[in-house]
Amino acid sequence: MEIYENYSLKGLNTFGIDARARRILFLRGSTLDEPFRFMYDVEELLKSDFRKAPYMVIGEGSNIVFTKDYEGSLIKIGEAVFHGGSDERYKYLTVGARMLTDEVVRISVGYKYYGMENLSAIPGNIGAAVVQNVGAYGVEIKDLVDTVDAIDLVSGDRRTFSNEECAFGYRTSIFKQQPGRWLIWRVKLRFNTTFTPNLGYKALSDELQRRGIADPTQQQMRDIVTEVRWSKLPRPEEYGSAGSFFKNPVVDEATYLRLKAEHPDMPDAHPLDANHLTLNTYKLSAGWLIDRAGWKGKTLGRAGVWPKQALVLYNTGSCTGAEVVALAKAIQKDVRRQFGVTLEPEAIIV
Repeated sequence: MEIYENYSLKGLNTFGIDARARRILFLRGSTLDEPFRFMYDVEELLKSDFRKAPYMVIGEGSNIVFTKDYEGSLIKIGEAVFHGGSDERYKYLTVGARMLTDEVVRISVGYKYYGMENLSAIPGNIGAAVVQNVGAYGVEIKDLVDTVDAIDLVSGDRRTFSNEECAFGYRTSIFKQQPGRWLIWRVKLRFNTTFTPNLGYKALSDELQRRGIADPTQQQMRDIVTEVRWSKLPRPEEYGSAGSFFKNPVVDEATYLRLKAEHPDMPDAHPLDANHLTLNTYKLSAGWLIDRAGWKGKTLGRAGVWPKQALVLYNTGSCTGAEVVALAKAIQKDVRRQFGVTLEPEAIIV
């Protein structure tokens, strides 16, 4: 385990915010040559005094906004090996939590393991994807998780969570609901053995039609999802961001019908399914609400709303976390005033 004091976080968060951590602890990953070195570092971590101050597990920093220096310990795990498997019904990949989500998609496509291609080009690592239950184009990570291996940072115990025990919901899980408790170190994903493209989102079906593709392959779906995503989002090498900053708000039926009557051009919404335990509620488009409230392409200080996707806040150049939060609060205020709807951040504010 490597420990550093007063560590710059500018390169460890995709917003590119210049903050520092009082201490950061790097845990080594597992390799084929040294498969158990991660656990050696975990034992060393659990014997240390990291609990005496605030602490947080950090992945690639793709969903974090630091508003000030972190006066505690950040814990970051190293890379880990992966391996596959199968049974009569499914194929499996077991991957280290540090592995990038898009890299897992790439591997699954190479192995012809089906079901994850719509999550292409999502930033961050697979452990954070599980915490957040990330989703895109009709697929959520919960649809693929078989089990999650985690370490209880309070008791030191190891535990394997089933999919049901992860308590997945819209952009949440038991790991997000119990912050600071669980260190996810390995995820087992379950894939289909036959390929059925998920074309529920118009942007994907429109692009397929434009290309003249009637029966897409898995690789074609990955390519199209990647192209559609990057056509709407800032390139990370050009502008810092945390991707989608707000959750799509979930409202009751009366609120949805009122808004649809007042704004006929509002995108249609449908009742959420039983998997989200919120029947008779509707998920609205946060991007549409922000756009209609007049914020698309606008800036406040050095933070801005991306001109091609109102759901994305970005760093126009050397912005601070406080500026990002000020912009987010201004957007929330206007959306609440105009529509009576409260937007909740998807990004984690620290």
